[in-house]
Amino acid sequence: MKRYKDLAGDGGSNIVGQVEAQQARLRERLSGVGAIVAIVSGKGGVGKSSLTANLANCFALEGLRIGVLDADLNGPTMAKILGVRGRTLAVGADGVTPPVSALGVKVMSMDLLLPTDATPLTWEAPTQDEAHSWRGSMEANALREFLADTAWGVLDLLLIDLPPGTDRLATITGLVPALGGTVIVTIPSDVSHLIVRKSITVAAQAKAPVLGLVENMAGMFPGPSGAHLAREAGIEFLGSVPFDPELARAADRGEAFVAAAPDRTSARALVDVARAMRASLAAMRA
Repeated sequence: MKRYKDLAGDGGSNIVGQVEAQQARLRERLSGVGAIVAIVSGKGGVGKSSLTANLANCFALEGLRIGVLDADLNGPTMAKILGVRGRTLAVGADGVTPPVSALGVKVMSMDLLLPTDATPLTWEAPTQDEAHSWRGSMEANALREFLADTAWGVLDLLLIDLPPGTDRLATITGLVPALGGTVIVTIPSDVSHLIVRKSITVAAQAKAPVLGLVENMAGMFPGPSGAHLAREAGIEFLGSVPFDPELARAADRGEAFVAAAPDRTSARALVDVARAMRASLAAMRA
């Protein structure tokens, strides 16, 4: 297989130089980030984005400098949940300045680059197989630009909210070799557990350290135990967050639920999960 450097010329496009320059920018941007953690599931509908936003708010309340990258290009929700949707992005000599939530969380999302009534992104290609390939390539390029061009500054933790699909983690580990860890999210459902098991396997294959598993929406309906799944998979169980309609309403308002309703059982559970996740990350890095 030939690589660009093996070719006699590249038509003057200097593709290799452009990619190398972008990789250098990416390394420079992330040099001020203490740890990068991907929040994954593989299964849609488990409340992963809401969980990511609430964990970010928990860390921010503890005084940590936090950033969140919404890696879902076709269904971005993080700007809405963290209350920065509609903000204008400022572009300066140092790159794109991400908007900051009420609690100080820096946010970057495709939602901030599109009109509020924009249609979903589509990947046009002659065949469906080619469309799938183009989607993967274009998503990787877009996420690389988000990471490289955003002026994240100094962060203690950068959370990456991945879209559904067990292949998305491989994309991130390809862009961020020094990924600090992954958090797997499930709900008490046989179908969810089936997909999540695959995500755990993918994380092991990608050499992305698994910090642990979180069970979301506990008690919404009877189903298999997340703690049992974690034991079965040989990973840490970070905790269970009970189903709470108020949590969803806060997300719709772009309100930091853990700050607005700290005494609710679900808010306390989120705080416990955040602390368990932080302890697991510290143990992983020790």
